[in-house]
Amino acid sequence: MLVLWRQVYYTAGGTNETGYRMSNAQIDGDNVTFSPNGRLDGTNSREFEESVLSRLRTPEQVSASGQYKVLIDMGGLEYVSSAGLRAILLIAKTLRSQQSELALCKLSPRIREVFKISGFDRIVPIHETRESAFSQFSG
Repeated sequence: MLVLWRQVYYTAGGTNETGYRMSNAQIDGDNVTFSPNGRLDGTNSREFEESVLSRLRTPEQVSASGQYKVLIDMGGLEYVSSAGLRAILLIAKTLRSQQSELALCKLSPRIREVFKISGFDRIVPIHETRESAFSQFSG
């Protein structure tokens, strides 16, 4: 399938024409890292939110404590719209209600500016690297 106006990704479930691809979650104890790529906007923000939250609910990924330290590595994202911001906010709220934590890392300068202007940098911690994010999690 040739799509000229949108990136096409091939995933285990088939072709994803929504402009982003989610890598598998990397799990190390209670630390979970997600790495979306492409665009996070109104065409896929709900799918992104459900993908993150559903992966934390699957039996093989349930933390012994039930609490997670979740990192979204945004180094592969080219664009985040207000719908993408909303998805990240809903993920953060859900994780807080479960006494879990969320942080972001590797934001491009453009995406970092969007987070700063919108005030999201005061809601969700932002770090330069994965290592600095995990070192700032409590516990």
